[in-house]
Amino acid sequence: MIVFDLKCSREHVFEAWFDSSSAFETQKAQGFVECPICGCREITKAVMAPAVPAKGNQQPSDADRKEQLRRLAAYQAEVESRCDYVGTSFVSEARARAGKPESKAGEATRGIIGEASISDAMALVSEGIEIAPLPFRIRQKADA
Repeated sequence: MIVFDLKCSREHVFEAWFDSSSAFETQKAQGFVECPICGCREITKAVMAPAVPAKGNQQPSDADRKEQLRRLAAYQAEVESRCDYVGTSFVSEARARAGKPESKAGEATRGIIGEASISDAMALVSEGIEIAPLPFRIRQKADA
């Protein structure tokens, strides 16, 4: 399908959809195309702006990709340095820690990272236990 801006001889401009440019020409020749405002059948294609893609669809440069990967690696190192890997025990560990105080005076609390199915993760959230997916593979699992 293609949309055309059309104009009648009385200068009314309107849009119409056609299967192709030749379909427009055929329908116009048969008198099927008319102005919806005045009913005039003397129709021409109006000047149309070209379909120029927005800037938002540009691909990031190699330098941008490298910077994103560097930042992701730094984030991963930070998370892994502050958390204990609990593997498939993540769900039971998260529930066990849910009601306990955050930390003792002067003692830093360590988080946990591990694996959970989507249904188990959704159950934790519905129980009010705050969790978040990680945007990277856990190294402990990858190295095991």
